[in-house]
Amino acid sequence: MIVGFTLHELGSVEIQKLFVELVSHLHLNPSSQLPGAIYHAIHEVNNNNITLIAAGTVLYASVRMVEAYGLWHAFAWTEWFAMASGAIYFPFEIDAVITRGHWLDWAALLINLVVVAYMATLILNRRKAKKLGV
Repeated sequence: MIVGFTLHELGSVEIQKLFVELVSHLHLNPSSQLPGAIYHAIHEVNNNNITLIAAGTVLYASVRMVEAYGLWHAFAWTEWFAMASGAIYFPFEIDAVITRGHWLDWAALLINLVVVAYMATLILNRRKAKKLGV
């Protein structure tokens, strides 16, 4: 949430200036691949984009905080929500594994599979306990 509010507060011109200062401070070549790509992307950003990015960041963080609160208090609906919100990333992770196959892509997919499987196990155990009247 802090990132979202900070992006919105700074605005596109300040973000561009900060990036130029950071590249200069780190003695990076601004025309090399990564700094050049980031530099190009930052110059495409305007105040409307910043507002959308900031709002999306705040919304995402808020949803994750509600989910964390619900899981902490063992609400059943948050188990379903956590499982669904983890499973929603599967197509993107599978695509990354297929197209790039980097070990980080594999790690992200495997960790997410474990988390979703764990949430499914919690849901099934809750249903069994409910049937048994425990």
